[in-house]
Amino acid sequence: AVKGVFLMRGKKQISFMLCLGMLFSMFSGQAAKAKTVIYPTVASGQRVTEDANCVIDYSNCQDGYVMVKYKRSTNKTLKCQVIADNSTDRKYTYTLKAGQYQAIPLTEGNTSYKITVFENVSGNSYATVKSASINVTLSSQFAPYLRPNQYVNYKKNTKCVKKAASLTKKSKTDLAKVKKVYRYVVKNFKYDKKLAASVQAGYVPNLDKAYKKKKGICFDYAALMTAMLRSQGVPTKLVVGYTGNAYHAWINVYAKKKGWITGAIYFNGKKWKLMDPTFASTSKSSKSIMKYIGNGRNYKAKYSY
Repeated sequence: AVKGVFLMRGKKQISFMLCLGMLFSMFSGQAAKAKTVIYPTVASGQRVTEDANCVIDYSNCQDGYVMVKYKRSTNKTLKCQVIADNSTDRKYTYTLKAGQYQAIPLTEGNTSYKITVFENVSGNSYATVKSASINVTLSSQFAPYLRPNQYVNYKKNTKCVKKAASLTKKSKTDLAKVKKVYRYVVKNFKYDKKLAASVQAGYVPNLDKAYKKKKGICFDYAALMTAMLRSQGVPTKLVVGYTGNAYHAWINVYAKKKGWITGAIYFNGKKWKLMDPTFASTSKSSKSIMKYIGNGRNYKAKYSY
């Protein structure tokens, strides 16, 4: 059986804790650009594995994604599984919608990938619909982290993308953009406890819906900020892992002179510390929460999107 990546059940409710992390630096930064940048995800049709049921288009795998489409109409649950380097420790699972192409990210670097589409047959049992094995050499290490994908699905007219452009138009560095976007999300968005208690496996953020409501679960927070930063040309990883026993997410940002900051940290004027904006916003940045956030040992990465 193929199980959803993001579902965790507590004693009385579903616990689905995903969050963000940001980086502020007084030492380094990339040159900021004023305009919105949307790198395309397209099904070019040049390299495909296809039959009457499904198509896996890997024409642009060097840019860190494949396009997958289940062709037939169906009410059955569909999954797409990505396994890197033939390792079950590097396995990603996505829920698909029938009848439309979806961008599935390839975020495990230069290696082999096996992409398989499954269809539910009964209970927790799934049957293979189509599979493709490919070897990938990325055009850039940033390629998967500058584009839309199934979990961070945005276009130039997506509301949060437009807001990011407005917020950052006077920013002189990419890290200044990070700061502006981070402060906006923390100040204006609320945690949706009702949705958190009822969310099901396979949940995918709707960025325009979350932006309009100004609330969402932590996955919405993470996807929203990732879209805002990527659309401004800032390489951003949405990282999923654990804080203690809870599933969680944070964001890693690339700084030109420091590389990837894997701990999702910010600089407070004296030292580097972790930042978790969902905890910070829902607890009004209490001292106990900020102390927990500041301990990198509380975070263990598992997936990146």
